[in-house]
Amino acid sequence: MLFLGFLIYYIFQGAYIHPNIYMLLLPFLLLLMAGLGLGFGIFISSLTTKYRDFQFLVLFGVQLFMYATPIVYPLSLAKEKLGEYSWIAIANPMTSVIETMKYAFLGQGQFSWYYLAYSFSFMIFLLFIGTITFNKVEQSFMDTV
Repeated sequence: MLFLGFLIYYIFQGAYIHPNIYMLLLPFLLLLMAGLGLGFGIFISSLTTKYRDFQFLVLFGVQLFMYATPIVYPLSLAKEKLGEYSWIAIANPMTSVIETMKYAFLGQGQFSWYYLAYSFSFMIFLLFIGTITFNKVEQSFMDTV
């Protein structure tokens, strides 16, 4: 609701904002973000029950992914600055979600079905690996906690 309030405010202020039909992808994008969060959460929680020091690596990794996801800066800038290493920014599964939201609601950014398909397949893979890891750790979970 806060986002919609700001969006309406800036539209009335005359900002260069052009929402389009891709806004209908919002439920899919929210489901994709939730699936990625659930997959990472299951996987990381499974590993931190067995390896206690893993939580410090997770704190560093979360900060690293915050900078690796093009939220404040556009993906085109990352492609320009990184050059041949721009695949690193694209390999982040949240990049396509954020860029699609920017494109849908603001009319700026990049949109690609291929990037969304990559993020979706990454989410499915992560949920699968997270579930397998959790099921293996589940038998000895109470012994390690």
